[in-house]
Amino acid sequence: MKIVSKLLLVVAALTIAGPGFAAKDPLKKAIKARQGEMQLRSFNAGPLFAMAKGEIEYDAALASTLAGNLKLMLDLDNGRAWPQGSHIDNYKGETTALPKIWTTYPEISNYGKKYKAAVNELAQAAGDGRGALKSKIGALGKSCKGCHDEFREKQ
Repeated sequence: MKIVSKLLLVVAALTIAGPGFAAKDPLKKAIKARQGEMQLRSFNAGPLFAMAKGEIEYDAALASTLAGNLKLMLDLDNGRAWPQGSHIDNYKGETTALPKIWTTYPEISNYGKKYKAAVNELAQAAGDGRGALKSKIGALGKSCKGCHDEFREKQ
């Protein structure tokens, strides 16, 4: 089952990011790739937030799967999706990434560590009931929001 999940995750990522690979500008390709990754994260995290809030019915199997997908994504090495210069000043309208990402490194890596810890804890608890999910989902939201508030143009 893990092989099938990984295969589906890769296929989904390629489907989302696929159009970006047709671009001739390698920085545009990188922007499209990271946007695809963020969409895939959101696609998996969204229902978890909705379950935790009671907006949709809690489903232990689905919660475990979605949190597991987020955890699988931690194993992807997407450093190539963040090349120097692929920020909003150079690609207005195509990205919201601020130049600060590259000028303050490794500060941004602290957000990545918080995200990783939140995902790992969430993956352990997501299938153990709505209360367990709710107790861990906040850390995930804070890790995403913190990075977006600090390193993404306000929308």
